[in-house]
Amino acid sequence: MKIQSIKSLLQYDMQALKHAEQQLYEEQTPDIPVEGEDEGEMLTHVLAAIWIKEQIQSGVPEAQAVRAFSQRVRNSIS
Repeated sequence: MKIQSIKSLLQYDMQALKHAEQQLYEEQTPDIPVEGEDEGEMLTHVLAAIWIKEQIQSGVPEAQAVRAFSQRVRNSIS
């Protein structure tokens, strides 16, 4: 997981991100550029961008949403 790769996906709207998610589930190449070493990492980046985008839409500043996601990941692996 690379935060910079996730941040680059935040430029796309939710519809494009959800479509990319579906394409990855169907083992297709996403219509938008998604960085990652394999399909699993690419899906992780898309899902992270969707979660962060939802936080932003609810009024959380982008930087705070990215930090909250990073904290969430750290908590899940510790």
